[in-house]
Amino acid sequence: MELARILAQGAIVALGAVASAVGAQAAPAPAGLAAAVVPASSATTSAASAAANYAMHCASCHGTNRLGGMGPALLPENLERLRKSEAVETIAMGRIATQMPAFGDKLSGDQIQALADYVYGPPAQQPAWDEAEIRASRVEKVAPGSLPDRPVFDADPLNLFVVVESGDHHATILDGDTFEPIARFATRFALHGGPKFSPEGRYVYFASRDGWISKYDIWNLALVAEIRAGINTRNLAVSSDGRYVLVGNYLPHTLVMLDARDLALLKVIPVRDAHGRSSRVSAVYDAAPRESFIVALKDIPEVWELPYGAKTGPVYEGLVHDYRMGEGIAAAIPFAIRRTVLADILDDFFFDPTYDHVIGAARDGHTGQVVNLNVRRKIAEVELPGLPHLGSGITWQWRGHPVLATPNLKEALVTVIDMTTWKTVAQIPTAGPGFFMRSHENTRYAWVDAFNSANHDVLQVIDKESLKVVATLRPSPGRKVAHVEFTRDGRFALASLWENDGAIVVYDAATFREIKRIPMVKPSGKYNVYNKTTRSSGTSH
Repeated sequence: MELARILAQGAIVALGAVASAVGAQAAPAPAGLAAAVVPASSATTSAASAAANYAMHCASCHGTNRLGGMGPALLPENLERLRKSEAVETIAMGRIATQMPAFGDKLSGDQIQALADYVYGPPAQQPAWDEAEIRASRVEKVAPGSLPDRPVFDADPLNLFVVVESGDHHATILDGDTFEPIARFATRFALHGGPKFSPEGRYVYFASRDGWISKYDIWNLALVAEIRAGINTRNLAVSSDGRYVLVGNYLPHTLVMLDARDLALLKVIPVRDAHGRSSRVSAVYDAAPRESFIVALKDIPEVWELPYGAKTGPVYEGLVHDYRMGEGIAAAIPFAIRRTVLADILDDFFFDPTYDHVIGAARDGHTGQVVNLNVRRKIAEVELPGLPHLGSGITWQWRGHPVLATPNLKEALVTVIDMTTWKTVAQIPTAGPGFFMRSHENTRYAWVDAFNSANHDVLQVIDKESLKVVATLRPSPGRKVAHVEFTRDGRFALASLWENDGAIVVYDAATFREIKRIPMVKPSGKYNVYNKTTRSSGTSH
């Protein structure tokens, strides 16, 4: 079993500590029941033994402080998507195609269980990762400007796919015309949040769950630079002018601003509200039409905007009598924070094409909020049953109106909302709760999976005019399929067989006929350079 799950099955659940703290007291047995009570000294001894076994067998790869090294970080926040039973199996049996060895012949079953409890428990001292650690982690592989300014291959550089193969932590550069791989290279462990591209599509930036940010030159097929921006990272965003990379962290509670040229650290921004309460970062986004970054927060009811251009105006962080008179001193861009304070925490975001409105899922599980970023307040509520995956939502024109369509992580439906009235126009029944939805401007169809259901081997095709399912595809019965992405011209749809012995399945987007299969190792996502850099309405950003 793999050491970290790539995709959450529904909302993220922090696993926390499970009977692992040193010195924990055993609970007394209920009266009248014969129960074996482990003395406190035994619990202490077990925990100390687990720590000793970690130091002997694990620290050389995962770090003495569990922050990671050759292997990933082993902290509760980093392991939250992995069942402890799967961690026990991995410790005992190792992991194929990685450097994780088996310890079943060295440790007893009880020792392996204690070791799993140990890494799922909080460390004795909360680890720090601030400016000094970030700067020291940076590695420059290639000096800026030293590589040729032209591709080393003949393929259309805008019709390439970056395919993330999570099964063995590699990425493949795939030609979107011939569907032949151009290059394959190792990535950091457990990439997350989707790769992001520089404006011209030459560079791609990756974020790993362990906080590593990597810059890769697609034209020269070369890794340029890396830096560790956090201990547990959610995702990154690249500014539309190509100057900045913003990283959002779960641990520590920070935003990290990097220079996009060489990943040099510019600033660490603590995430706190006006009362000093800190928050994890759910996600960061580039709002190109506004020339700003948008930040979703996990633990406080605020939306942050960090302008990096002049379109959204200066930011005044205190009270100003009249900003039009130049009475205040504006905060420095790109580190200024414009706060929108809300009544509820928004967990998942979607933006309208202008990026003036953000649609967020509220925690009550029944409605979403529409927040206008110009007036900085909620202006409407939308009906969003179950657990919508707004981050995978798409838009198109329907009967003269722009609509938002989002899959649902808990309900077997796709919700379609009119973005002029913010009213629901359709709830489209599907084969099961899904995760991804994709389309393209040049096709009349939208594709959705049933990832979170027993029908996870199904793709369904929805007619964007009739709002009905018109085709159901099973590329490999019984095997999980998800994450469709289109070629630059929208003629072909590429789907992922989400297995270690998986493949990219290429379909004709008009006839739904299979064209080709390309073997891949659990291709969890594929990202077309043109569709991402032009902000196609049929894909996420």
